[in-house]
Amino acid sequence: QVQLAESGGGSVQAGESLRLSCEASGYDYRYYCLAWFRQAPGKEREWVADIFTDGTADVTYSVQDRFNVSRDNAKKVLYLQMARLNPEDTAMYYCALRRCDEHQYISWGQGTQVTVSS
Repeated sequence: QVQLAESGGGSVQAGESLRLSCEASGYDYRYYCLAWFRQAPGKEREWVADIFTDGTADVTYSVQDRFNVSRDNAKKVLYLQMARLNPEDTAMYYCALRRCDEHQYISWGQGTQVTVSS
């Protein structure tokens, strides 16, 4: 089973950038679709971005002008580059993995906290 571990979160000021990473261990994750989710305090978990095995990506409309998702299959790392952060981006960020022909996510990381202050 693939295990996922996020890193790169932290506390930043509004307008700054962060890059989150999600490292995978286990068997070959190149054949899986990956995603980022986030959950702010008191809110439901929100899908942020998907990336397919060929690198094709989809980012939720609310952040697609500021966030970029990518993957390095050789290093088994998923990235989320976040720019011009604002306090509404404060959340726990999670990466997740699924078979590309299924909708259910089968592995989740523990999350990395992003806190943006104004």
